[in-house]
Amino acid sequence: MKAAVLHGREDIRYEEIETPVPGPDEVVIAVKAVGICGSDIPRVLGDAAHYYPIVLGHEFSGVIDAVGENVKDLKPGQRATAAPLLPCGWCADCQTGNFSLCKHYKFVGSSVFGAFADYVKVPRENVVVFDDTIPFDQAAFFEPATVARHGLLCANYNSGETVAVLGGGTVGLFTMQWAKILGAKKVVVFDINNTRLELAKKLGADEVINTTEPDFMARAMAFVPEGYKYGFETAGQNATMSMAFELASNKASVCFIGTASRDLNFGWKLFEKMNRKEFTLTGSWMSYSAPFPGREWTDTAYYFAAGQLKFDPSFIFRKFPMSRAQEAFQLFHDRAAVGGKVLLVNE
Repeated sequence: MKAAVLHGREDIRYEEIETPVPGPDEVVIAVKAVGICGSDIPRVLGDAAHYYPIVLGHEFSGVIDAVGENVKDLKPGQRATAAPLLPCGWCADCQTGNFSLCKHYKFVGSSVFGAFADYVKVPRENVVVFDDTIPFDQAAFFEPATVARHGLLCANYNSGETVAVLGGGTVGLFTMQWAKILGAKKVVVFDINNTRLELAKKLGADEVINTTEPDFMARAMAFVPEGYKYGFETAGQNATMSMAFELASNKASVCFIGTASRDLNFGWKLFEKMNRKEFTLTGSWMSYSAPFPGREWTDTAYYFAAGQLKFDPSFIFRKFPMSRAQEAFQLFHDRAAVGGKVLLVNE
């Protein structure tokens, strides 16, 4: 098969490698579309790859091509994606269903060969079949959608409450939609980009607020004077972290889904807000629960098919053939790929 193989820093070569063959409990998926994740960028442009050569890519969709002899419930031709986590299964976290917290895991497209290729091999238990009505481009967004869903689980989300979503990127927009699907009273999305805010409104946000406006906090509290019962930070920035502390109601649940790339700092006044409001602050890491891979994945398959978890073409910034993977990553090097996902596709 052909694959986009990373041989070193900024050195991706589209070349022939061995086609994977499924073991007894494995499935081989013919890749149709795969997203470039933020975690892939330092592996290509920096020195974050575990080893060379490596095939990256873990946000993918495709069609089952072959199944192992013990796999009786799947067949070639079914549309499928796969959870990329390969948990050890025996540690205390795995034994209690907290697969996202496994310290001994491997990961498709990181520590084992991934989906920047014609085919990818995964364990049967990782495979998630999706409806034929879901386009492959949309299905490449399974993993970001599951990351958002996991955040709600970490926050012990309950319906009928007010929700603030800090950050209108892909994960933020999915977080907003999950909150609405699961019965939020009101969801407000905060961002600095009006285009993202317009999209949030289109996808179902009750209100949107541009945080570059001088009176944005007063507007936010006018919508919900008692403060927001749930706050989801999805940008990994100091500004949005601080906003989450300010917007939280008494006894709120605040969840940090976003991944920070620099130090986050908060002073004593913000810390005191957590004390005085007695809100709960938690993190959210990846997107897995019991039974593996978790309701994050089965819920996404269901609500994508039902049309309630919406996808918008503007989620995609640009598409490249797999053969042009090197060119696709150059966009990130030039800081041009802003505001959407870059997809690699097998045509």
